[in-house]
Amino acid sequence: MVVEVVGVGADGWDGLSTAAQEVITKAEVLMGSPRQLGLVPEGTAERRAWPSPLSEALPGLLAEYRGRRVCVLASGDPTFHGIGTTLVRLLGASAVRVIPHPSSVSLACARLGWAQEQVQVVSLVGHPTERVHPQVQPGRRLVVLSWGSQTPGEVAALLVARGYGASEFTVLEQLGGPGERVTSTTAAAWTGEVDPLNVVAVRCADGPVLSTAPGLPDAAYESDGQLTKREVRAVTLSRLEPVPGQLLWDVGGGAGSIAIEWSRHHPTCRAIAFERDEERVRRIERNVAALGANVTVVHGAAPGMLSEAGGLGGGGAAGGADGPDAVFVGGGATAPGMIEACWAALRPGGRLVVNGVTLETEVLIAQWYKELGGDLVRLEVQRASKVGGMTGWRPAMPVTIWSVVK
Repeated sequence: MVVEVVGVGADGWDGLSTAAQEVITKAEVLMGSPRQLGLVPEGTAERRAWPSPLSEALPGLLAEYRGRRVCVLASGDPTFHGIGTTLVRLLGASAVRVIPHPSSVSLACARLGWAQEQVQVVSLVGHPTERVHPQVQPGRRLVVLSWGSQTPGEVAALLVARGYGASEFTVLEQLGGPGERVTSTTAAAWTGEVDPLNVVAVRCADGPVLSTAPGLPDAAYESDGQLTKREVRAVTLSRLEPVPGQLLWDVGGGAGSIAIEWSRHHPTCRAIAFERDEERVRRIERNVAALGANVTVVHGAAPGMLSEAGGLGGGGAAGGADGPDAVFVGGGATAPGMIEACWAALRPGGRLVVNGVTLETEVLIAQWYKELGGDLVRLEVQRASKVGGMTGWRPAMPVTIWSVVK
């Protein structure tokens, strides 16, 4: 069985190639959203609108029509944030044939005269508006894929709150169709109602910098004092080595800074933060929203709660291919079985980093270092501070950092 996937634009049937029209005409079953199905003329094919939630129903739906000629209608380019990649993941590349249409991003860049390779795409389909935060930087060009008519207003409000209200702000509706409309203003001046089928283009003005490099200012976080400080955080993340597409477990999350900066490294980086204190859980969630991080927060004490990660798409305590790619233990390292559980969960090639400030944790780290090797450093930071009418150095507590690759 080969499922054929045809990308359809807002221009509908007339905008399709001859090959795409032929696939649709010969199909025995047409699947798609009601809007997509309405863009092609009636024929002999049975029509099935997508059920909700689609991800759970899709395998059964495909099994129901096994042996019949199935054509799936998609918006624009089906392999660009679309159903095409879902079907390939489910069926395999050899069982899916894709006929793409220009994506909304390519159409938006064509209208604005922007080079696509210089644009950062942010999808808010199924994601909170805060996911835009890491990409908001001076001079950056963004194309935001909207999740309905409310998205432009939410993005504009976020930009204003971040100090980027002067950014060029363009909303492009019904791209490529007869109802296409392009409206340009600034984020601060944006008002109005828009069609649900829209994308938002932003040319960021100058504004406050919150880099995606490790070591955000401590003031960027809400904290009760349980915060890995800026310099230590930067060194710790250099040992964790964030890689696009990989997963981190942050055990003893505190303010969530390690998990947040791991996930801000790249849009595909994910993190799970484990925290036993309920108020800190709420605080981590607020920090995640404020900084636009891809972090799931689990309330509970480790190592017992580490098994909960399996249900979050984050592996489990058994390790192997589905385990985390990196684990950071910033609190609770001396809890019985903590290091053992974290080490067992790591995938082969994964990185374990443990920070300690107490003698008890240092003794434990030294024992594990002797057994497993790795890298052991002690970091001491001093900050300039007023001493009477002059300036002197005030030392922070030294931090021992142990890192090892499995």
